[in-house]
Amino acid sequence: MNECKVDLVCLAGYMRLLSPYFVTAFPQRILNIHPSLLPSFPGLESQRQALEYGVKFAGCTVHFVDENLDAGPIVLQAAVPVKDDDTEAALSERILHEEHRIYSEAVRIVLEGKFKIAGRRVLRTN
Repeated sequence: MNECKVDLVCLAGYMRLLSPYFVTAFPQRILNIHPSLLPSFPGLESQRQALEYGVKFAGCTVHFVDENLDAGPIVLQAAVPVKDDDTEAALSERILHEEHRIYSEAVRIVLEGKFKIAGRRVLRTN
């Protein structure tokens, strides 16, 4: 699988678990964007979950993919306020704006190698 010399696999809207074989083939080289502030609200319908729970802030997370659902080390997060009159659509739109901003930044950090993983934490380096 590595004959193509893949530097980074970027997932967006891929709502399935990757096989352990695939994850193992690309250690610390698979990124995902998730529309919640992980570890809160993993899986599907994160915005609905946030509204039902009554949180005051929601957001998005770029994380490395591991063998668990939305549980890999977090590269970047962005928070957005949850408004009293928010709908799933309105909240999703504000989160999507932040997703576009932080995903490209996370890709740059990883491709430039300006990070290290310490346990479950991704630390930026110079």
